[in-house]
Amino acid sequence: MDLEKKTSVLGKYSHNNAEFEILSYDKLEGAQSVNMAQSIFFAKETGLKVKQVKITLNNSSIKTEAGALYYYKGNIESKTNIGGATGLFKKAVSGALTSESAIKPVYTGTGEIYLEPSFKHYIVMELDNDSIIVDKGLFFCCSAEINIKPVSQKNISSALLGGEGIFQMELSGTGIVVLESNVPESEIVEYDLTNGEVLKVDGNFAIARTSGVSFSVTKSDKSLFGSAINGEGLLNSFSGTGKVWLAPTAPMYNRLYSGIYFQNTSMNNEE
Repeated sequence: MDLEKKTSVLGKYSHNNAEFEILSYDKLEGAQSVNMAQSIFFAKETGLKVKQVKITLNNSSIKTEAGALYYYKGNIESKTNIGGATGLFKKAVSGALTSESAIKPVYTGTGEIYLEPSFKHYIVMELDNDSIIVDKGLFFCCSAEINIKPVSQKNISSALLGGEGIFQMELSGTGIVVLESNVPESEIVEYDLTNGEVLKVDGNFAIARTSGVSFSVTKSDKSLFGSAINGEGLLNSFSGTGKVWLAPTAPMYNRLYSGIYFQNTSMNNEE
């Protein structure tokens, strides 16, 4: 049976003869045990679905995270621009610094490419001669025209205390960018900063920002003593002109995944 009859299209985006589709499998029918059947049942009841990125090329090119390819059909060639031993070393350093793979394969030609399916969510951004800085580990695939490079934090406070590490990933140019996220796009909040506005966040759940927005770590109170006693301490601060994307529900998913939320609830009930 054709894949199209098994999936729904959650979104479709095109750039320069390359079409990106976010597919969702309508249901899973491969249960092989009662336990597996229960898991599939509860996944369906809660709306948890397997999703996959499909890319249709028409004499065009795209880039992916290394290892993201699932399969493809058609007249398509894969090329990895290493740049010799020196280039490979630089890419390896870049990958280590940003928690991304060192190599970004480029697929060129005409045909269909299917990337690794996942229960995670996909966030699609369309850049128009723009530049965004994304949290490490989010990049999944993009148009071939998008430039990818690591960028360092601009101050010591953000590098050491911001929770994002010393380096993040910058994506710039014109085209489609697909990020793989633990949070669905419907729960992402986009803020526009203008005229010196400042956005302060208690945590590291800002997933992306345009390059015109500066990131630093500041005290939540005017004095260090005040910051210590108000329960907030240090805050991640975003200022400048541009956009910031937040995933406010991300910390809750992390707690649910680790069981911390249920442990705390159980302890409170016992008290």
